[in-house]
Amino acid sequence: MIEALKSKLGEEVEKLQFELNVTLPSEIRRAVEMGDLRENSEYKAALERQQFVRARLSQLRERLSKLSSIDLTQIPTDCVGLGSKVVVTDQKTGLTETYDLVFGDALEFEEGQVTMSSPIGRALLGKKVGEIAYLKLPSMVRQLKVTELQTIHDQKPDDI
Repeated sequence: MIEALKSKLGEEVEKLQFELNVTLPSEIRRAVEMGDLRENSEYKAALERQQFVRARLSQLRERLSKLSSIDLTQIPTDCVGLGSKVVVTDQKTGLTETYDLVFGDALEFEEGQVTMSSPIGRALLGKKVGEIAYLKLPSMVRQLKVTELQTIHDQKPDDI
């Protein structure tokens, strides 16, 4: 899972690096050739895109650095941790919910993904199958029983 995520982020870094070093300089050069830069919208747009690409590259490199520092041997194999897919049943309502514990710096979350630092992530962290996680909400305390668990060690690369 971590290697696949690194690969995906690496591909985005390569595309943005190409845009920053090849595409944008040629757009800026073309815009400069048009003349007056004060009222040149193509020039301003290219500069703004250049700033955005630099910021995104910085963000991606920081995330790749964090991913590289993760030691999979430190992630438990029998309880909820980073990369775990957890199925819980609400003890009061009987509803079943599935959560994937993901990194906290993700920019886009899919349905069912929660960060380890979120309230539900903190409640589930370290729980084993059969244990109850207590999720404290402003109006009540939810009791979520862990019914199924698939850790990062059990998942295939396709399960990202």
